[in-house]
Amino acid sequence: MLIDWQTVVTIIAINVVYVSLFTLRLILVIKGRTGAASFLAMIEVFVYLVGLNLVLQNVSNPANMIAYCLGFGIGVYLGSKIEEFLALGYMVVQVIVDSLAVDLPGKLRQLGYGVTSWPADGRDGQRLVMQVLVKRSNERRLMKTLADIAPKAFVISHEPKFFKGGFWTKLTR
Repeated sequence: MLIDWQTVVTIIAINVVYVSLFTLRLILVIKGRTGAASFLAMIEVFVYLVGLNLVLQNVSNPANMIAYCLGFGIGVYLGSKIEEFLALGYMVVQVIVDSLAVDLPGKLRQLGYGVTSWPADGRDGQRLVMQVLVKRSNERRLMKTLADIAPKAFVISHEPKFFKGGFWTKLTR
């Protein structure tokens, strides 16, 4: 069976674009950006239909099926890399250090981070707990800062779904 390399490459390219758009649309929906997700969905469906039509016209060639699967996998990878690059949304980073005397909240505030802190009881004594809300695009910089100035800190990060009150809600709009 003869392989039409132009068709194979076209199927891969279309599927990479389609699945990347699908991945981004899904992330936009999860983040509550429904307007942008709806617009992206229209483009996504058009690309999908063009690709599906091409595959179905050439369904007898196994190379086209392999191309479709390959394009799908690459599209998932590329879509997730694009989302990482865009870094949409915010993260809450909880930092726990083993000394109340540490002026870590002050140092982080000087660097422009909003920090809420409070004393807590840990297994081995008093701890200082801090909560930092940070844009996802700045999360790596915060983690590097924490590694530099508090290398033994226990750090947990998660993505908040909802904001209400506080000075950050004015900044996140």
